[in-house]
Amino acid sequence: MWREYFNASNISEVIQILAERRPQARIIAGGTDLILEIERGVRKDIETLIDVSRLPDLDRISLDEDEIIHMGPLVTHNHCVASQLITEGAFPLAQAAWEVGAPQIRNRGTVAGNLITASPANDTIPPLLALGAKVTLLSKAGERVVPLHDFYLGVRKTVMRPDEMLVDISFPAMNANQVGTFIKLSLRRAQAISVVNVAIVLTWADKKNRQVERAGITLGAVAPTVIHAQQAEAYLVGRDLDDQTIEDTARLAEAESQPIDDVRASRDYRREMVRVCTLRGLRDLAANVQRSEFPAQPVMLWGQNYLENEPYLSESSYFAASSPIVTCINGKEYTFSSGHHKTLLRLLREDAGLIGTKEGCAEGECGACTVFLDGVAVMSCLVPASRAHAAKIFTIEGLAKGGKLHPVQQAFIEEGAVQCGYCTPGFLMSAAKLLEERPKPTTDEIRQAITGNLCRCTGYYKIISAIERASQLNPTEAVYE
Repeated sequence: MWREYFNASNISEVIQILAERRPQARIIAGGTDLILEIERGVRKDIETLIDVSRLPDLDRISLDEDEIIHMGPLVTHNHCVASQLITEGAFPLAQAAWEVGAPQIRNRGTVAGNLITASPANDTIPPLLALGAKVTLLSKAGERVVPLHDFYLGVRKTVMRPDEMLVDISFPAMNANQVGTFIKLSLRRAQAISVVNVAIVLTWADKKNRQVERAGITLGAVAPTVIHAQQAEAYLVGRDLDDQTIEDTARLAEAESQPIDDVRASRDYRREMVRVCTLRGLRDLAANVQRSEFPAQPVMLWGQNYLENEPYLSESSYFAASSPIVTCINGKEYTFSSGHHKTLLRLLREDAGLIGTKEGCAEGECGACTVFLDGVAVMSCLVPASRAHAAKIFTIEGLAKGGKLHPVQQAFIEEGAVQCGYCTPGFLMSAAKLLEERPKPTTDEIRQAITGNLCRCTGYYKIISAIERASQLNPTEAVYE
């Protein structure tokens, strides 16, 4: 595990620490990839973590005077999903962000982190590549701007130097003559890595007849890096998007893929699915139905006021050995002189003695460890313990107030939604945050909210019924921030 941990409050400090401690230092924002890599021993050389998750104004999405969209390095996947600018001006990116993990993962995981991890199966790389994105890298030597198509060197390899920080992602906003979509194939509907993904961005020369002036088709999980299907792109130019053109383009994309056999799929299956996904994407664009399955009001699990009350740090803090972590858990102040090298999950269980938060997978898959961190539902197994410093945390022990059960707790009892009970704390936390965000959710919104929570007893019907019942009970006055 790491030896020292910085909670940074400004970029200058981050750049200075990187310059002094490279290559053993790593920036951490969401940590949904990095914590796993450290836990699994993949990143054995990391001694210093620099937490940038509370730097001010780096989670902004903006449009400049040249119609270029800019995203800061702390823009999460849920920020993208919630952004009108992204859903209107970069819809394939919104689709891809929505496909990442589950609400708890999307609340922590950043788009910048997804790009830097450099897995060819990552979901946000294909749409950004199709949109012509660039990244800005900052070090003590200055800034440099790198087109995304030049950013990747191979599987999990980029041109970034150890002393650089990604500070901006930029790309042209889609205009009225452009359409785009993102298609993902995975082994389940949520919390799954892509078997194949395809992003398509088309510019119409003639919108009425669907004649293509320019095309971007990018393929993920079928080569060492995300690639352009260049022959398919060139073939589309100047053609009407009719059935034959669509079928021919899909076959060309299939021929350009270079997949491998692995535990998720065979090479031959992936090649065929490149054809199928490209076919589906182009057909959706031709029929203009690409937005039909994207939720009008996606569930975030960040409550009602998160965007107005984001947790910035006024000053930096440093943790090593017995440095105190001072935090507020369920409304009570705690000071820990140990645990700086742990995850938040283990700090809560081992140091705070709050064992209601469960360790199921410890990989961000099962949701049993769901807590609220500064008002947002997260997987505590993927949060460094030192992130708790100067933060507000709520666990399952804080859900009831004044001796009265939260409506979801009462409803779980009345509906018999508890089976073995191991997953129950995570479900209750997700449900409570859903009801805070959306007091009268639809059944589909309930399902969205619990996509990050696994019940190994397969008890989802009772759980859904319990959350529906809770929404009919007297609403709680508690706000969990």
